[in-house]
Formats: sequence, C-alpha cells, structure tokens
Amino acid sequence: MFPVRNGLKQGDAATPLLFNFSLQYAIRRVQVNQDGLKLNGALKLLVYADDVNILCGSVRTVKKNIEAVLIGSKEIGLEVNAGKTKYRVMSGDQNVGRIHNIKTDNSSLEKLEEFKYLGTALTNQNSIQVEIKSRLNTGNACYHSVQNLLSFSLLSKYLKIKIYRTIILPVVLYGCETWSLTLREERRLRVFENRMLRRIFGPKRDEVTGLEKTT
Repeated sequence: MFPVRNGLKQGDAATPLLFNFSLQYAIRRVQVNQDGLKLNGALKLLVYADDVNILCGSVRTVKKNIEAVLIGSKEIGLEVNAGKTKYRVMSGDQNVGRIHNIKTDNSSLEKLEEFKYLGTALTNQNSIQVEIKSRLNTGNACYHSVQNLLSFSLLSKYLKIKIYRTIILPVVLYGCETWSLTLREERRLRVFENRMLRRIFGPKRDEVTGLEKTT
C-alpha cells in the first residue's frame, strides 16, 4: 500500500501500472474463493484492457464472485460501474436463468440474450448461426468497399484474388477456430465464396450452348 496524494493525470505513465495492480488485487479476491469455471485445473478469468469476465458454472457462483470483486475493488478505491456490467446465461434450456436476478448493492445487472465481445457475436444458446450471419454481412460490406478494384479490368485476376484473400476472407473467417459448423453453415460459407469468385472472374459460359452459368 502507498498513498497517491495528488492524483494521476490522464496519460500519466503510472496510470496503467497502478490500475493493473488494483485490478489484480480485486481479481485475486475471486481466485481465493476457488469457485467458478475451471479449465485444465485452473480458475479462468478473462481480462482484456479494463474488461473483466467472470466465468462460472451457475448463476449462484456468478453472484458470489461479483460480490468478491466489489469488495476487493472498494478496498482499494475502485468502483464497479453497474450500468456497464452485464451478465449472460448460456444453456440449452431457455428457462435457465430467467428466475435469477443479480444485484450489486442497490443496482440490478442487465441480463443479455445476445451481445458482441471482441468482435464476436455471443448468444445465450451458444448458437453459431448468429455469428456466421454477422461475419457474412461484414464480408459483404468489405467487398463493397473494394468493389471498384475487383471490377477494374486492367487489374489481373491474380491481384484480385490476392485482395479477396487478404482483405475480405479474414473478415469473414475471424474467430472461425471456435466455430462448430453444421452442413447448413458450411454451405452458407461456400455460397458466399462462390459469389465472391463469380464477381471476380465474371460469369462462366457453357462450352456447348454459350450461355452464362448461374452456379
């Protein structure tokens, strides 16, 4: 413990360091409880910048660990913003979590059915369809931003494919390592890629009839 008498200005080099010390102290209060979601034998808390994600196997455990964070934060002068604190229940049973209500002091935390975190759409049913739909919409928007390049006749097809693979495809496949695809979702991704390739190479003509193929 050491006093900070004059405060810290925004952009002060010591600000992130002191914040990390304080945040680590508050998180340790949860780890001391040893009650939550454990992966490979270790209690998992996800911390990104000033966001802290508490993973637990039940709503009761979430309440317990949030109270621990609140107590630890107050001890060192931090305050948890209840308006920015949300929670979500993931389960195959839609009724799970409906009867629960999580409060911090006198404020109730908002329960979300769906939200985006670090660019990924998360749902209470852990459904990948919402995320893939969002990725495809983002990929279409990305395509329209470079459409002039992809339709430029003096640009080689090799460079157009390069643009597709380096600009559009990474946007669509962001976070795909965590996807559990069904045949339906695989088909949606293939349809998107075929559509992109048709726009790059142009319609394919049948060698016999000379008509343009649509597939």
